[in-house]
Amino acid sequence: MILINLLPHREVARKRKRETFYATLGAAALLGGLLAGGIYTWYQAQISSQQARNAYLLTETKKLEAQIKDISGLQDEIAALRARQQAVEDLQSDRNLPVYLLEEIAKQLPDGVYINSMKQENQSVLMAGVAQSNERVSELLRNLANNSPWMTRPELVEIVASNVAVTARDQRRVANFSIRVGLRRASEALNPATGASAPAVVQPVAPASAAMAPKKV
Repeated sequence: MILINLLPHREVARKRKRETFYATLGAAALLGGLLAGGIYTWYQAQISSQQARNAYLLTETKKLEAQIKDISGLQDEIAALRARQQAVEDLQSDRNLPVYLLEEIAKQLPDGVYINSMKQENQSVLMAGVAQSNERVSELLRNLANNSPWMTRPELVEIVASNVAVTARDQRRVANFSIRVGLRRASEALNPATGASAPAVVQPVAPASAAMAPKKV
């Protein structure tokens, strides 16, 4: 017996293909949507995590800044306390400085040199005196520069030639001078390891003439 199919099989096949295509397209769209949603969710989770880390770092940074300010304030207080402590120690050590100064001048003063006056300003002393010759003044400068632990950087300020009447008929040439010298504190003078400056090189004083005018050095 021969069977003859009279139904429109081509249209049925096309309909089946369309249904399969649409089903595949829907499944692909669904899969793409799920994949895009998963990626979006993952990125959102990463962004939220990074934002949380940023917020944590910002909070910790603010804490560190506050701690740094506190440390800076403590350092300023420590520096102020050390400065006050140093000032007190300097005052205590400088109480005997005039005694050391007079004793040191008596040691370093050459023969033929006489000190008339001294004036101290902070860590500097201005001495005025009379010497028998300019060579005596040079010797005094060398002694103060190289042999004294209490004095430093001697400087000849002024030297003037003059005559002194020894008797009614006898007059002698002398040199009136002014010297400025720096003073070291007791903590520096009594402790050579603190680094006293190198001895200054003192230039010889030029011979004074009878008509010599006041000279600034």
